[in-house]
Parts: sequence; structure tokens; C-alpha cells
Amino acid sequence: MRKELKVQARKSLKKHYLMYVAVCMIAVFLGTQVSNFNSVIHLYSPENAADEEVVDAGSVHEEYGIGNIIEEKRQEEGKEIPAKKQGVLRPLINGIASGSIEMKVASAINSFVGSETAGEWVLVLAGLAVVFGFWFLVQNLYCVVSARIFLEGRCYEKIPVQRFLFLLRIKRWCKAAWILFVKWFYGFLWTLTIVGGIIKHYSYFLVPYIVAENPDISAGEAITLSRRMMKGHKWQCFVLEMSFIGWRLLGLLTLGLTEVLYSTPYETASYCEYYVRLREMAREKGVENVHILNDRYLYELPGDEEIQKRYADVIAIMEEPEEEIQQLKGIQKFFADYLGILPKSSRKERDYEESQARLLRIQVLKNAVEKKIYPGRLFPIAEEEKRKWIEIIHYLRHYTIWSLILLFFVFSFVGWAWEVSLHLITDGSFVNRGVLHGPWLPIYGSGGILILTLLNRARRKPVLEFFLIIVLCGAVEYSTSCLLEVLHDGKKWWDYSGYFLNLNGRICAEGLFVFGLGGMAFVYLAAPVLDNWIRKIRMSILIPVCLILIALFAGDTVYSSRFPNTGKGITDYDQKSRIELQTERNV
Repeated sequence: MRKELKVQARKSLKKHYLMYVAVCMIAVFLGTQVSNFNSVIHLYSPENAADEEVVDAGSVHEEYGIGNIIEEKRQEEGKEIPAKKQGVLRPLINGIASGSIEMKVASAINSFVGSETAGEWVLVLAGLAVVFGFWFLVQNLYCVVSARIFLEGRCYEKIPVQRFLFLLRIKRWCKAAWILFVKWFYGFLWTLTIVGGIIKHYSYFLVPYIVAENPDISAGEAITLSRRMMKGHKWQCFVLEMSFIGWRLLGLLTLGLTEVLYSTPYETASYCEYYVRLREMAREKGVENVHILNDRYLYELPGDEEIQKRYADVIAIMEEPEEEIQQLKGIQKFFADYLGILPKSSRKERDYEESQARLLRIQVLKNAVEKKIYPGRLFPIAEEEKRKWIEIIHYLRHYTIWSLILLFFVFSFVGWAWEVSLHLITDGSFVNRGVLHGPWLPIYGSGGILILTLLNRARRKPVLEFFLIIVLCGAVEYSTSCLLEVLHDGKKWWDYSGYFLNLNGRICAEGLFVFGLGGMAFVYLAAPVLDNWIRKIRMSILIPVCLILIALFAGDTVYSSRFPNTGKGITDYDQKSRIELQTERNV
């Protein structure tokens, strides 16, 4: 049986190699997939002290906080400790083995207990809420997204990038996240019994696949059905896992590269085939409640009759002559085509944008009619329940100058709020991140605007866009680091020295990959949605708001050029600052 599963898994992997590798790379960096590559990154990370050694609880632990005793020991031994730079998602991707969310909650509780004022409590709890929200809605749920993509890849020739958002399209994202949270919570309680944790790992093994097929069920139904389907198959699943141990050893020898580029997608595809086989056996045996696994066309191609019935409008459009798109002219056409910029949004521009988005949607629907992709209209959850705002995202759009200005400030603020939240948890105190004094980190805003403009023409090809975002963000971060050091007598605002695959401590592979993921979310989701809202603002309000923000930002830049924002948590941050902070409180 294992040989058959692996043969089918290799066929599926060969058909969707790039997509599967991308899916698994995201899983590795989010910490939801075990990999030697992830372990290597964790090994080189300056923040791994808290995960590598457990410090006994007690008065000493309360005084220093998680990980600080280990750091002092390293300093006493004369070992160099690289400067610490969190990046955008740094604490959340240390590896699944580290129990990142548990360590982060423990660190936040430690900060909370050490806080003496209600204001500090609120700040720590707010930071924890941000990180927990990301874990709950993204990191915790990603296994369902991954399972869905692998399941669709078994039968269909293509997998559109939009399938990453399939749960949003049917309004089941939060419900699916809750199911996975309940699974995690039960699993966590069972780990306290040691043996029970191992058994329940296999009992709950199929939950992500069950939710991927039918996200409309309850947490209890998903977990119970997984237990019933895995009854008598736990040892078999364990043996299947152990059959990949050779690939794991090879991954260790190659620093995880063979895992990222082949064995992890191969292993994931094999587990997918294993679920399909157990699903067939459960239906044959009449396992109780197995009827909730009702997505028929996830396992077989639809017939012509079903396609003609649900896609009649698309077939009619396909038979019509292609519509001639109105083209922009002159200098306006140059800026629109190459940079995606327009001075203002006109009726003609909106028509152009609608026609581009319509052609893109029709192409996706044509693929469904031709049975090249999963037919979304045949999904058991009714088509009319899909979110309408998802349908009007239109990422193939042009942005006005005023919209770009506002987007710059929105994402500069979001980047600032994210890094501040991370420090609230680890330090228990507010740290105003960045060289400027205002609530913005312009490297986030400028990076987003450069992605929207310079990479405008690559937007039709998501895979190419992803790699270009990595290159562009790397150039921006490296040049910004050099510029700040030149302007401020060699003072550093971040240093990746000690991180895996870093370049002069200015950029590192892990950070760039995360920026690549963030850039994709920005281009294909966040920016279009925000632009839709910005377009609703009257120009008489939008322009003054943009001018005021520009004036405040310019004033902050001039002031900060002479008196930059420096100090603990910014240019000389280390875990010792936590000890000093605690000492000041005690005094």
C-alpha cells in the first residue's frame, strides 16, 4: 500500500512541482512543517536560547525572564552574541519543535507578571493579542490550506493561486481556524500525559484533510471522524512516517535543501494519498458520519452535463468574439503600463480595470469548463455564499498618486505596530521602533509602493512576482542599512549577523522569504482592498489628508536626521536590557 501511495504522490508532485514546493516552503517558514531546513535556520538564529534549554521556574526565572540566564552564561564564556533583529515574523518562525506559540505566551505572561502599572499590562496583552491572532488565523490554519491544494492537485492539471483563499471565498476561514484550534488544544492537553500525546497525534492526523474537504462541519465532528477513520491505522501511519527517515537524514546532510526542494512536498503528497485511501475505506465500511465528506469532484472529474449546467454563462461567453479593450494613450499609457500609476481615477480607467479583471476571471472559469482546475461552482457550499468583496479585488489595477501616498502611510504604520507588538511581548515595555520618532517605519511603506510600481508588469505571473519581490526587498533593505550607517556614523538599526544565509548582517534569507510572502499578500489582497476603500473618499478630503501626512513625515525626517531615535530596543537591543529594566523596577 505504501508503494502505491508513493507512486501516486510522485505523479502528483511531478505535475505541480513548483506549486507544491512553494506551499511546503511557506509551511516550513511558518513553523507548521517539520524540516531540517527550519532547524538550521533556528540553529543560526540569535534568539534560540529560550528554545534550546529549559530553565527551572523560581525567583531567578522571574527576575531575568525566559532565556536570559543562558545568555549570561554565553557572555561569561566569551562567546559573541550577534545583535538582535526580529524582522516582521521572526518570533513566529523559530520552528515547530520549539513550541513557538507556547514560548511566546509564556514570555508574555512573564512580562505581564513583572509589570507594575495597568498601562504596561494593557500594552503586553495588546502585543500578545496581535501575535496570537496571527497564529490563530494563519499559522494554525495553514495546514488546511496546504491539504486543500494537494488534494486538488491529485485530479486537476492546474491549481490557481487564488486557491490559497478558498476558505475566504466561502466564508469559512474563522470556522476552520476554530476547528484547528480545538484540535491543537486537545492535543496539547494530551501531551501532558506523554503517551497520550503520541496516540492522539495519530488519532487527529486526518483533521486538516477533513476540514479541507468540508469546512462547514463542527470541531467535534471533524475530530471524532478522524478518530474513527484512524482506528486500527495508527501503527500503519507511524510506519508511513518512518519510511521517510532516509530522506530526513539526507536533508540533515544537505542542511535541509533536499527537503525543501523535494522530499517535504513528496512526503506531504504521500500523506494526502493516505487520507484519500482511508476515506475510501471508511465509505466502504460505512463509518459513522462519513457522509459529511461530500466533495465528490475533489476526487473525480465532473461530467459534461454538470459543467454545462453550472457554467452555461461561461460557455456562452466563450462562444462570443473577444471583446476589444480600450487602451490608454500617450504619457498616461506609459505610466499605467509600466508603473501602474495614474494621476486620478476616471470612468475610462475603471472600465479598463474592470475589463482586465473580467478577462482574468473568464480565463479561470474557462479552465474550470475545460476541467483543468477544480470547478468551484460544484463545491458543496453554495456559490452564492461566496464573499462579494473577494470578487472585486481586481489586483490587475492602476493606483492613483493619492492612493499610493495613503497606502505608503498605512503600511508604514502597520509595520511599526507589528514590531512594537513583538517587543511588548518579549520586553514587557513599549519600544518606539525605527530611526524616526513618529508611528511609522518607512521601509515597510516604501517597499510596498516599490512592489506595486516597479513590479507592475509581473503581476500576472504570481510565481515570478514572488521571486522579484524577494530581490527588490533585499535591495531596499540592504541599501537602507548602508544609508543609515553612513548618515549616522556607523550606527546600526538592525544586524542579521549569526542568522542563516545572511549578507554582511544587512539581509538574510529568512527575512527575505518572509518579505516575499508579505509582499504577495500586499499585492494580491491588502492593497486592492484598501484601494477600494480609498476610492470612496472624496478628493476634497483625501488630498488634504495626504498633504498633512506628508508634512508631518517630512518634519519628522528632518528632525530625526539630527536627533535619530536610538537606544534600548532600537540600536543596542539585547536581552540584558530586560534584566536592567527589571532591576530598575525593583529599585
